[in-house]
Amino acid sequence: MIRILLADDQRLVRAGIRGILDDEDDLRVVAEAADGQAALAACRELRPDVALMDIRMPVMDGLEAARRITTDDELAAVKVVMLTTFDLDEYVYGSLRAGATGFLVKDTEPAELLHAVRVAVRGDALISPSVTRRLIAEFARRPDNPPRPDQRLDALTSREREVMRLIAAGHTNDEIAARLVVSPLTAKTHVSRIMAKLGARDRSQVVVMAYEYGLVRPGRLTD
Repeated sequence: MIRILLADDQRLVRAGIRGILDDEDDLRVVAEAADGQAALAACRELRPDVALMDIRMPVMDGLEAARRITTDDELAAVKVVMLTTFDLDEYVYGSLRAGATGFLVKDTEPAELLHAVRVAVRGDALISPSVTRRLIAEFARRPDNPPRPDQRLDALTSREREVMRLIAAGHTNDEIAARLVVSPLTAKTHVSRIMAKLGARDRSQVVVMAYEYGLVRPGRLTD
């Protein structure tokens, strides 16, 4: 059973999302919160598998709550998925920098929401390639964020660096496998090793690291 915390300041929104989630045999909403502070407290008390977190909330916004959850070693198993009405690049980037596993807009189809919750538990990507590319374009427009080197990249093999570039371009494991002419299992293994070597919580953080560490440069995507 996947245990879920649902945080949103609008009661009707929470009711609608909860109805979708609770209809599934393997999903259960164990708590609701109307602000980020209450969401953080619920995570510390209940240790849900996934926290669905609205970005705009009173008292403490979702980004700050996500940052506190993902930097708390005792909450390392909690996966945070950000929810918002607006799919603005600033929100996507802020969500990933806060340590969120993924990003969803509230008008997403119910099937996509359910899929997102399930894959979040595995630490897989929850951001579509189109949103990832827009995120990268936003990063490219920021002259105040030059790439910073990181010695952890030295631990990556040449093939792992190639896979990391493909991840940064928004490709799925199946697409990576097709491009490199390897099996999907091999592609997944490469991704897992990259995450382990970089100390990344999930695939989404790998995307941010690829650009922040200068492994790939905006405008030089592998499409």
